[in-house]
Amino acid sequence: MEVNTQPLLENSDWESDNEEEIKISNYHEDHHVVPVRNEKPLFKPQEPKDKYFMAYFIFYLLGMTTLLSWNFFITADDYWMYKFRDPNSKLTLVSPPPKRTPLQASFTSYLSIASNLPNIAFLALNTVLSHRISLQTRMIGSLLMMLLLFIITTVFVKVDTDPWQQQFFILTLTTVVLLNASSAVLSGSIFGIIGKFSPKYITAVIGGQALGGMFAAVAEIIALSVGASSVHSAFVYFMVGNIMILISLVCYIVLSKTVFFKFHLSDKMGVSLNEFQNELVRPRIVCYKTIYKKIWPYGISAFLVFAITLCIYPGVTVLIESEGKGHGYKWNDIYFVPVVAYLIFSCGDYLGRLLAGILQWPRKGYLLVTFNLLRLVFIPLLIFCNAQPRGHLPVAFDRDYYYILIIILFAITNGYLANLSVMCAPRVVDQHEKETASSMMAVFIGIGLTVGSAISLIIVRYL
Repeated sequence: MEVNTQPLLENSDWESDNEEEIKISNYHEDHHVVPVRNEKPLFKPQEPKDKYFMAYFIFYLLGMTTLLSWNFFITADDYWMYKFRDPNSKLTLVSPPPKRTPLQASFTSYLSIASNLPNIAFLALNTVLSHRISLQTRMIGSLLMMLLLFIITTVFVKVDTDPWQQQFFILTLTTVVLLNASSAVLSGSIFGIIGKFSPKYITAVIGGQALGGMFAAVAEIIALSVGASSVHSAFVYFMVGNIMILISLVCYIVLSKTVFFKFHLSDKMGVSLNEFQNELVRPRIVCYKTIYKKIWPYGISAFLVFAITLCIYPGVTVLIESEGKGHGYKWNDIYFVPVVAYLIFSCGDYLGRLLAGILQWPRKGYLLVTFNLLRLVFIPLLIFCNAQPRGHLPVAFDRDYYYILIIILFAITNGYLANLSVMCAPRVVDQHEKETASSMMAVFIGIGLTVGSAISLIIVRYL
């Protein structure tokens, strides 16, 4: 016969469980929290291998795709300058190079704003809704939307927009807004999950973003070098973008079905308490305020990296001309901007991100913020390069090699500090907080991009 030896005044397991659920419920009402299930394995299972480094390379590709619309739109400078030129101007072989029209001069800065305002808004929405909308829906939906909008952009390459340039200007910026809203969902989703993988996969995504800039710049240079018109070059250029998005979509679907990917995303892998004991699975609290307190120095660092960079790049750098422009040399007149402003910057950015994955110093948040504040010196250095047109400030660095040296240092520090900030943040939070922490870092980056773009517009106007 079984005897109940439990004291009458002692709480039963059922009462204890209910009390904890009531406390969690009250905590949820008082704080911005999201309960998640605690399904930590009882025994740590063996991690599956990334066969043939397939996941690594797909993360590289997805990293490239997150900034593909941004990279392709800003790098196709020759095409946009053609679309927004003065169609009534008559050029001769002896006439000097024409000054940029108001639409030409301001397009890059407006492009930055149209890219980054929806970017920050949808990054924030993705952070809040990531526990409510499935990863598959967000990833596949955003890639399909990007593909549709890129097809529309490609179609308009063949349309004569000279009679309605202002309307085409607005239409282009509207397309950019929708493209970057989709890119933000894609980027936020990738950054959210990548925190659950080892640091080398974070470096793959971050490195892929920089590699995407290099790819876009090379594609633009090749298009210019074949001697085709701006319209034909842009058509080929944007078709490459369509193909890349389609390949990324297929590769993600393949990746999502691999055991390696499912292992890192699922807490149910291995032998769990729920499977063996069939007990109550207690929820764990994901508190946004708590996570913010842990990662805010790294968030501020990421904000500063991109805010300082976007103050100058590409709004000002695309206006910086070669000292020999107008003398009939292709390097000075055609290749200088795509090679220096885009390709060299992207290469330096990529190198900096690779170095961060190797060195990983400093890891302290306050040191990262300090190094980012030192990067403020690049703003006046690049402003006083040969950016045209200008009506207020003088040119102090009129030699090409001054500008090239400054842009290399500017790019390397951008890539290094950006990667380091994103890598360090998930390390200071608990396992169940990593996805939210990584998504928050994406929001900090988005805010930095938006603030930098707004400042860039002011700088361009008062050069």
